[in-house]
Amino acid sequence: MQILVIEDEVKVAAFIKKGLSELGHSVDIALTGPEGLLKARDNAYELIVLDIILPGMQGIEVCKRIRTFNNKIPILMLTALGTTEDKVRGLEGGADDYLVKPFHFNEFLARIQALSRRRGAIIGEMTIRAGDLELNTGTKTASRGGRQLALTAKEYALLELFVNNRNKVLSRSFIAEAVWGINYDTGTNVIDVYVNYLRNKIDKGFSTRLVHTVVGLGYILKSDDQART
Repeated sequence: MQILVIEDEVKVAAFIKKGLSELGHSVDIALTGPEGLLKARDNAYELIVLDIILPGMQGIEVCKRIRTFNNKIPILMLTALGTTEDKVRGLEGGADDYLVKPFHFNEFLARIQALSRRRGAIIGEMTIRAGDLELNTGTKTASRGGRQLALTAKEYALLELFVNNRNKVLSRSFIAEAVWGINYDTGTNVIDVYVNYLRNKIDKGFSTRLVHTVVGLGYILKSDDQART
């Protein structure tokens, strides 16, 4: 599995990576909240291990932001905060499981394997449709009218954000935070540029446009025919 570990304690992160790597998993490490969020957005991980107390951005917030663009990936909270209230906060923030430090690696591995099995059980539910547009959130691919779309990681993340918020107007500041993890700078047109890139790939050659500009507010993906399978 491709696994992301977001953990600021270097020794703990190295211990986890060593153990998982020896079992054949591919492991990336992020030492801060913002770094972890960017890695989660730009890579197709199959599982995330996430500490709660992190520099730059707390783990609960990282988890919530990940859920804005990927609501399927299993997330295991790994933290020293072990009260029932802490666990509830973690689970309500979007985590799938919660393990308290210090922990035995065998238990940690059992949690990982359980989450992996659960992910496999729902893999058939990872297709999102909006009209004739179809996204596979597992493979991070998209097609329209049966034609495969060649999207970059950022374009896919932007499209998934639109589809998950179909028929809602998304402001440029919301898009900037959800896709790039940054505050929107009114002096840059990066959002407009990427929306145009996306339009050229999903709307060009089709009679019905999906992405529309709402003057003064932002953008909206309009779709009457909506389904999840």
